[in-house]
Amino acid sequence: MYGQTETSGLITFAEYFQKPGSAGAVSALADIRIVDEFDALLPTGAIGEIVVRGPLVFQGYWNAEELNALTFREGRHHTGDLGMMDADGFLFFKGRKAERELIKPGGENVFPAEVEKAILKHEAVREVCVFGVPDPKFGEGIKAVCSLNPGKSLTKEDLIKFCGSLIAGYKKPRYVEFVNELPKTEDGAIDRQRIKTDFA
Repeated sequence: MYGQTETSGLITFAEYFQKPGSAGAVSALADIRIVDEFDALLPTGAIGEIVVRGPLVFQGYWNAEELNALTFREGRHHTGDLGMMDADGFLFFKGRKAERELIKPGGENVFPAEVEKAILKHEAVREVCVFGVPDPKFGEGIKAVCSLNPGKSLTKEDLIKFCGSLIAGYKKPRYVEFVNELPKTEDGAIDRQRIKTDFA
């Protein structure tokens, strides 16, 4: 079985011997998907974040507007858990995602996922990873490491200006670095930890 406080309890369940090792089959009251870092639906057998919607899902955290915006992006509750769906519709729990990172430039709260989604709206950007770095003025600054689509060019200044047209000024990246390709993990996901180590 699998569930959270935020889902009012169980959203998958099954008798153990139906599919040993699984977290059960999806309840009729839940709509579950497995998505990547940018909320794109992943194919059967791929590992990604478990997102869910349905009448059992809570309405939001009390007095936490920014957290709710992150948690309910694309209209689904993002559980923060990793999972995989097999061809028979059984969910396999694969652990927790890395803790939701919070960047705090000048004491403000900025979620990397929100900045990444804004950056990816630029036609020149193929992939991006956003994280916090030390900043002498604001204590912590926002850095974006990007790869570009073939044949496209983009300057740091133009990307920052573009972001400013979509999100609040304090959420814009202060530091931008372009690379040919972002490092990946063995399963093909962006290797966020390695990027933070190599480009901080």
